[in-house]
Amino acid sequence: MPYRRTENVVRRLAARREAIMQAAGALAAEAGIAAVQITPVSRRAGVATGTVYRYFPSKDELVGALVHDVAEREIGAMRRAADAAPGPLSALAAAITTYAARALGSRKLAFALIAEPADAADDARLAFRAALAAELGRRVSAAVQAGLLPGQDIAVAAPALTGALIEGLIGPLAADARDETGTRDAVQALTLFALRGLGVADARARGLVVGTTVPGRERGG
Repeated sequence: MPYRRTENVVRRLAARREAIMQAAGALAAEAGIAAVQITPVSRRAGVATGTVYRYFPSKDELVGALVHDVAEREIGAMRRAADAAPGPLSALAAAITTYAARALGSRKLAFALIAEPADAADDARLAFRAALAAELGRRVSAAVQAGLLPGQDIAVAAPALTGALIEGLIGPLAADARDETGTRDAVQALTLFALRGLGVADARARGLVVGTTVPGRERGG
């Protein structure tokens, strides 16, 4: 008779994987992608090194899984915020501000998983960028189809918007938002810039920015 895992075993395995991923994310947030090594992750997670290897046979696979998990979490947060907005333009503004505020809430982690030079998990990090561009492009396309934005090439606009967010928030030349006020101002300034660049009239863009709640600095959930 084939072995079947009980619910308790499945939960325990999932909890152990989550502890490993939390440890990897904490190390990346503190010291960048280079800090995500099997031994330090095992220590932070409180598990044996061999346990980490059972889940992730190499550092590259561990980093790839971390990028994948963070990407799902961040894209999910953007979608929930946009889906709760009353219309296509406010949905676009909500998606932008949500990503921006969460990135600034843990700037080093955001940089590590999307922009920091590293050989590990390049495919996963490119997929993260592509997913971010696709989600933004979907929101821009909806606003265009509703007649709220001028017609534009989404294949050009979405990557350009993604690049502006990355460079404006976490790139080496980005301003350092040191407190809650600085974070809010940076998020609103970048959202206003993006909306203007996509063709929203200034007065309307300002109204959308003022009417969009900037999420807190917490990155959970």
